[in-house]
Amino acid sequence: MCHTSECGCGQQAHHAPHSRGHHHQGCCAGGFGDRRFFTKEETIAQLEEYHTHLKAEAKGLEEHIAELKK
Repeated sequence: MCHTSECGCGQQAHHAPHSRGHHHQGCCAGGFGDRRFFTKEETIAQLEEYHTHLKAEAKGLEEHIAELKK
């Protein structure tokens, strides 16, 4: 599932924030309301959210590996 609630596309790979502030790409881009530039504070918040998501993913992966080793 996409970590951005407003998307609903079911994809995740194309939603990783990029260093230049581009948050949505792929199927989610192209509307008149899409923003291309974000404030420094918005970029930091997006990256922190992404970091939290990555940590949760890593923990889940570690648990899965441990379960497979049993």
